[in-house]
Amino acid sequence: MKSVLLLASLFITYLSSAQDLVYKPKNPAFGGDTFNYQWLASSAESQNKFTAKEVTTVEKTELEQFRDQLNSQLLGQISRSLFTQQFGTDALSAGSYTFGSLAVEIYPSSGGLTVDILDTKTGEQTQVIIPN
Repeated sequence: MKSVLLLASLFITYLSSAQDLVYKPKNPAFGGDTFNYQWLASSAESQNKFTAKEVTTVEKTELEQFRDQLNSQLLGQISRSLFTQQFGTDALSAGSYTFGSLAVEIYPSSGGLTVDILDTKTGEQTQVIIPN
């Protein structure tokens, strides 16, 4: 009986053959077949639930453009006059200054002249570094 079982197991082992398992990716970005690209792209697009919002650009009339340019020039002139009143015609000097609700601190740093601006009403702040 033992010999029959041994012969049967040897016979089954001889008849059964194995092969190596080989992995082949589907995605062409990872070495798969390049013909799969179109199928993968269309499959991903069909599953995409997000839609792009249309951006509509409204062109301004010449009057609106003129108004915006005039507003910008007036604000620039006001800021230049405030700057000249505070600092004179010289360059920025280190110190702390207040313009309404804005607290401005100017000090030299390793990167150049640093200007910290703090809006005391909202708590927003920004930093400008002027290189040497």
